[in-house]
Amino acid sequence: MSEIVRDHILELFGKGFRLDGRKFDEYRNLSVEYGVSSKSAEGSARIKIGKTEVVAGVKLELGEPYPDTPDQGSIMVNMELLPLSSPDFESGPPSIDSIEISRVVDRAIREGKALNFKKLCIRPGEKMWIVIIDIYPINDDGNLFDAASLAALAALKDAKFPKVENDKITYKEQGKEKLPLETLPLSCTVCKIGNHFVIDPGVEEETLIDARLTIGVLENGELCSLQKGGDTGLTPEEIDTMIELAIKKTKELRKVL
Repeated sequence: MSEIVRDHILELFGKGFRLDGRKFDEYRNLSVEYGVSSKSAEGSARIKIGKTEVVAGVKLELGEPYPDTPDQGSIMVNMELLPLSSPDFESGPPSIDSIEISRVVDRAIREGKALNFKKLCIRPGEKMWIVIIDIYPINDDGNLFDAASLAALAALKDAKFPKVENDKITYKEQGKEKLPLETLPLSCTVCKIGNHFVIDPGVEEETLIDARLTIGVLENGELCSLQKGGDTGLTPEEIDTMIELAIKKTKELRKVL
């Protein structure tokens, strides 16, 4: 980003404005579309936050339970940053950014007890369901953390078990039973830019972030996950302010789902 644009954004911030006219705690237009890939996934969804667009798909596979959790199923979250969504992304092995977003989404779902893992076990010690969540950005215009979180949860809500015959999945036939989704842990990313706390940063604003917290919140307002980013430290008071803001904003996000 040129110094002229950077100085202009910071000058606007000082006057209480953002480039697109939003308030500091305001999301762009949000929308969700379910079942966007019904032929190739057991559940899918498309999330749009302004011009940022993310698609998530859920695939279900059979596997053997892990020795330390013989009566539970499992999940895997993969985020692939596609070059078509941003000139900053490259093809090849997962980048640090894609790994971080994957882990943040995974942690909120896992620690928020979104899925009842015991209900994903078919036979203890022998057979379980593996829930694989693949997330793909179609266009990155900022705030992929929150878009990925919303897309993953929406895809889980849309997912249904495929039919199983003789311990083999019949992918051509989808069952009617939905996944055992018990909570909806949503993530809200709060960014510190200068002395301001900003929600849903655009791609230009992301280059100015001093620190960020991605906060996983349950329906009752309890926290289930935290991820710190950025090079600047945060005081306990700043963390409290950011958490309060995230709890408030996730209530709005739930209305979209």
